[in-house]
Amino acid sequence: MEGFNLFHTACIILTIGFFVFRYYYQNSIKIDTPTDHLGRKVVIQLPSGQRVFTYENLIVEKDGKTYYKGSNTIDLTGGTVDYKNWK
Repeated sequence: MEGFNLFHTACIILTIGFFVFRYYYQNSIKIDTPTDHLGRKVVIQLPSGQRVFTYENLIVEKDGKTYYKGSNTIDLTGGTVDYKNWK
């Protein structure tokens, strides 16, 4: 009977240890959001009549041309930049 109680006590301690370890492990994982500052919201009116809604820091100038540098690159040369708060 003594071995039976020892076995149950060991199982209870291991179970409690598992849940305590799991709790602290899950709370130790931290995911921080990116701190990229995109700048002010802008609307670029292109000569073709199209409008591009983007952020100020995604517009770059290189060799006298203006480009949008987001998930892809778009030539915005000749467009006028208007600072508007779009949604």
